[in-house]
This record gives sequence, structure tokens and C-alpha cells, in this order.
Amino acid sequence: MDKFKAMSAFVHIVEAGSLTGAAERLGISLTAVVRTLAALEQGLGVRLLNRTTRRIALTDEGREYFERCRHLLADLEEAENALSDRQLTPSGRLAITAPVTFGRLHVAPVVTDFLVAYPEMRARLLLLDRVIDLLEEGIDLAIRIGPLPDSSLVAIPLGTTGRVVCASPDYLARQGVPQRPADLAEHRTVRFTGMGNGSDWFFARGGETQKVAIADTFAANQVDVALDACRKGLGCGYFLGYQVRELEASGQLVRILRDWEPEPVSVSLAYPHSRLLSPRIRAFVDWATPRLRECLAG
Repeated sequence: MDKFKAMSAFVHIVEAGSLTGAAERLGISLTAVVRTLAALEQGLGVRLLNRTTRRIALTDEGREYFERCRHLLADLEEAENALSDRQLTPSGRLAITAPVTFGRLHVAPVVTDFLVAYPEMRARLLLLDRVIDLLEEGIDLAIRIGPLPDSSLVAIPLGTTGRVVCASPDYLARQGVPQRPADLAEHRTVRFTGMGNGSDWFFARGGETQKVAIADTFAANQVDVALDACRKGLGCGYFLGYQVRELEASGQLVRILRDWEPEPVSVSLAYPHSRLLSPRIRAFVDWATPRLRECLAG
């Protein structure tokens, strides 16, 4: 039995979620996959997978072995690529996802510049203000804002972005400027539902934290729509710092309650643990990381 081929087959079975799926990915028969798995389990003296006619599930031993195989195969691929021209000239297609506004302002320019620098590469950029399953959607890399509860992702820190409250100069001139978070109860508010806070806005100053329940005047699931409502004087809005930067710089929105802004949230470049870091992905990570860090630091 070729141990490396058997390990690769095992990793493909787990990633595909079925023996049939692994056979299709590997371009071999289902019978060959079944025999390879059986030989691997016999050689190791343990059962790696519990199998039924409809699904497979890793045993505890299988889960540990899968992680070790994945890292070993990734190291092997990296060693082989280091000896090939492809390491110097990556090629192929990348699928990347990012939040809408951050993607438009920062990720899209980085991706297009990358494609100019690496003409053998192609890319698909999916801008969404919601979290998607990278493996299910066939996504290689994602920009994620906020904590990463999904332990199956490798996260590269890019920086942070603040959480801010803003309103138009016209609205503040008419309604007055809130001095404390509690003052927002007397104001009209605009809520971007993609912030994931529900109807609660969070604030902090020193060691004190406050949570304010907001009865929104207008709520939208697209940040550009919510920002436009704020710009037109509909009320106070709660956003991430990068989302309001352009409108604040042009004077169309004014940040308020600066002393009460909570801790900033993290921004990461993430990819699935189970995805081997191929030359095309590594090339983009190396290209994008310093550039996106510079965007967040600016």
C-alpha cells in the first residue's frame, strides 16, 4: 500500500463527506477508494470512519489522524511546490468573499492589482454582509470582521475597526447632539441589521459599559442603504468605522459619542483548516495581508 496515496484518499473522503465524492475528486473507482480505506485502517489497526449507506463520521482516532494527515500532506505539497516554477508564477482561480463595503473599498482594489501582477491568475469576488460556509460555497479565502467562533478556520489578523455612532449635520442641528448613550432613546435611529446586535447598541467608557435598546425608525440589511438614510437626516446610525470613513471625511456624517465607543472589533483573513495552502492561495495571502493591514491602519 502506498501510504501517502492512502492518506490523501482518506483526507479526500473526509473533505468530500462521502466515499463516492472522494472517488469523483480522485478520478478513481468507488471500489478502489473502499479498498484503500480498508487497507489503511487495517495497517493502522484502528477504525477511522463510522460508515452507513448515507453518511460517514470520524471516530476519535480518525479525527486525530485526519489533522495529522492534512498537515503532513500540506507540508509535502509546499516542499514540492518550492522546487517548481509554479511557486514563482502561481496560476489558477481564487474565490474570495468579503463584507460589501469593506470589499468595495479595500478588497476589490487589492484583488485587481494582484491579477495585474499575476496574469496567470483568475479570481471571483463575492461581496456579502453575512457569514457563509467556505467549504460548502467553494470559497478559498474570506475577510471576516469580528470574532471567529468557527475553529475550522485559520485566521490571519489584519487589524481592527471601531464601532461608531453618526448622524448628518442637518439632523444634529435640528435634534441636538446626544451627550450620553441614554440620550439616544430620545432620538430617531437607523439600524444596519448586518451588525448583528439586534436592537441593542453597545458602549464603553473606562471600565463602564452600557447597552441601549433602540427602537429604530428605519432598519436595512444593506449597509449602503442604512448609510444613505443617515446621510439624508433620518436619524443616528450605528456602524463600523470603515463603513462611515468616506462620508465622515466629506462632512456628510458626523461621529458622535466618541468617548463612549466600545472596543474595536478584529478583522481577519481566513481560510479553511482542511484546505491545503496551495501556491495560488499563498501568493494572494502574501500579497493581500500587508496591503489590507495598511488600509485598516490608515
